[in-house]
Amino acid sequence: MKGCQKMAGLNKVTVDDIDVKGKKVLVRVDFNVPMKDGVITNDNRIQAALPTIKKLVSEGGKVILCSPLGKPKNGPEAKFSLKAAAERLAELVAPTKVTFVPSDKVVDDSVKAAVDAMQDGEIIVLENTRFRGAEETKNGEEFSKELASLADVFVMDAFGSAHRAHASTAGVTKFVKTTAVGYLMQKEIDFLGNAVENPVRPFVAILGGAKVADKLNVISNLLEKCDTLIIGGGMAYTFLKAKGYEIGKSLVDETKLDYCKEMMEKAEKLGKKLLLPVDSVMIDDFPNPIDDPTIATTICDADKMDASKEGCDIGPKTIELYSEAVKTAKTVVWNGPMGVFENPVLATARS
Repeated sequence: MKGCQKMAGLNKVTVDDIDVKGKKVLVRVDFNVPMKDGVITNDNRIQAALPTIKKLVSEGGKVILCSPLGKPKNGPEAKFSLKAAAERLAELVAPTKVTFVPSDKVVDDSVKAAVDAMQDGEIIVLENTRFRGAEETKNGEEFSKELASLADVFVMDAFGSAHRAHASTAGVTKFVKTTAVGYLMQKEIDFLGNAVENPVRPFVAILGGAKVADKLNVISNLLEKCDTLIIGGGMAYTFLKAKGYEIGKSLVDETKLDYCKEMMEKAEKLGKKLLLPVDSVMIDDFPNPIDDPTIATTICDADKMDASKEGCDIGPKTIELYSEAVKTAKTVVWNGPMGVFENPVLATARS
């Protein structure tokens, strides 16, 4: 998988292989937990990070955690603060000291001072990396340097983000000499490696998410290994446009239309099934706030999409098509959501 390839230099070095006593350890976790009215509704992602965190704490590391949360659009937003995640973590690791350092810049003098004051075995949680605005942009290198300046060691433990060349993922590794993967990351690499390289067939792969560009190598490589490749999420609309369909205001990567055509041709040449949505849940405009439960939807067949609307989820016919493919599979690898799962109307049975 692309994420494993980006971290190829790391997947033999885990937290078991490094000495963290007295060292500052920056850990990229996935604390992108669901929230409602400032309250965490499911803490599974925090729980999943605990083995790595506890390992580093027990060995005397000064643990600094960073993570994105939600999709703030207009700069820092209080509802996307990691404060609640830090408080929940403190409950789970008590009596270990956990300090949340609020800073819209994520890294500033107050954060550096807090890190300098850390004792061995303590934890600091940084503010939402997306508050900085540079996490996912071409200006991310400066942010990567600032994050790296906090640490002697970098540990990647967010598999779902490992394929993204963001400031807090691949970017940091350019500026920290000692890098490793956490237990959660290593578990995913081991499991996924076995599933992809030695699958029990039929082997069905499901790819979702927003952008084709995020999964260029994944799509091509999986077509050579799987029996059926299912495409969903925002990236599906680029494929549908490549087929000549009207997609309205749906997400599209105009620069990848030829690539999508090549992948469809490759699937046909290899005798593999490449399944695309046959219908779509469409809305007038992208929900703002994203969790608006009153948003109105319409269902359009994939070849009859309304030019004035935006596709944000797979439709009922597609659910049935994809479900049948999965039911017959012996191995299923799934990466990325089929729709805008942050919205309850667009998440039911589809994410």
